Amino acid sequence: MKFGKMKPHRRNRLLLVVFLIITSGSAVGLGLMALNENINLFYSPQQIVDGEAPVGPTIRAGGMVVDGSVQRSSEDLKVSFIISDMEAAQVEIQFEGILPDLFREGQGVIALGALNPEGVFVADEVLAKHDENYMPPEVADALADAHKESSGK
Repeated sequence: MKFGKMKPHRRNRLLLVVFLIITSGSAVGLGLMALNENINLFYSPQQIVDGEAPVGPTIRAGGMVVDGSVQRSSEDLKVSFIISDMEAAQVEIQFEGILPDLFREGQGVIALGALNPEGVFVADEVLAKHDENYMPPEVADALADAHKESSGK
């Protein structure tokens, strides 16, 4: 069968469609890569202790600040404290900076940072609850799950 040469207006239309498909595919791919790099997943202390949290990338960790665990440096703004899920799991958090005014022991916090190879969470930002009735939803869910597991055993 002989098809012959493609007519110029059909060839131009085909090239335009191919160009639009490639361009839109590239834009979608780049957008998904950017979103994937900026996502901050939440991990409970139990998940961090179990090794589910990745070492290195930025993540969020949350729990209750253990009473008596806050240690402040006398020379600079370094603070370390331990968060817990009110069960056995505890994670040490190190932070350098000014803590929120509402930060205190026995309160729920969420820290944004990275887990180092030694299992210590190095925080870039610490968020504290804003009143006595509020708890971050991720922390409340993690505590509820931990409570269900301990009562179900």
